[in-house]
Amino acid sequence: MQMVKDVHLTGKDLTQMVQLRPEDVGKYAIVPGPRDRLDVLLKKFENPVKNFTFMEYSMYTGTVEGIKVTAINGGRFSTDTSITTEVMCNAQIQNIIRVGTCGSLDENIKIGDLFVVDEVIRGDGVTPYYVDKNFKTIADKKIADTLYEVAKGMGLTIHRGKVWTTDALLRETREIVEAKRKEGAKAVDMVSATMLTIAQTYNIKAGSILAVSDNVITGEMGFMNPLYYMAESNILKIALGTVKKLEGK
Repeated sequence: MQMVKDVHLTGKDLTQMVQLRPEDVGKYAIVPGPRDRLDVLLKKFENPVKNFTFMEYSMYTGTVEGIKVTAINGGRFSTDTSITTEVMCNAQIQNIIRVGTCGSLDENIKIGDLFVVDEVIRGDGVTPYYVDKNFKTIADKKIADTLYEVAKGMGLTIHRGKVWTTDALLRETREIVEAKRKEGAKAVDMVSATMLTIAQTYNIKAGSILAVSDNVITGEMGFMNPLYYMAESNILKIALGTVKKLEGK
């Protein structure tokens, strides 16, 4: 017996499963990875209402200065990110902003700095099921430019360029890292390729801003560094500022 359906479970199926409709969400979504970062973000919303909780993911929609905005802890890795991105795209959210973390691949990009993604080297295991190897994964230019401009306006140290997304956190060897640097990567994360690629396949605008948590080149770890905690806080402010600026406020 063959499968009954062409695809066992689609993004549309998931969206219907959590009973999410386009009228329930905002024009913009801000997407942190961990739940605790989502909780901080929700404190900046006016009257947030829970859209759903499914497994460990929760989505809320509220307003920010009258702008309807959705937030979801959208995943820390490529596999869970694919699930939440499919839901957001099938709910027809028009603009998605990832607020995450990255490792620096440049000794001059320091812990606590910020990084705006322009393009991605895809090293994840999800996107090959969506696009072929020649597909160019890029952020929406207007979102990326606005994220950068807002951060600059806040007087923060911000970089931009190409990021490498990998699933193999514990296999960032010297040989692999140097090869990705030669391809132009300035930072490494575990989410941007998946979120941006899936958004592109749905013609949804998406961007990614990352707080630098460690430096792969120098070997420095900054997960307990106050500068990293400040950067985590700042990326939320930048995302909200970007939404307001895109809305002309």
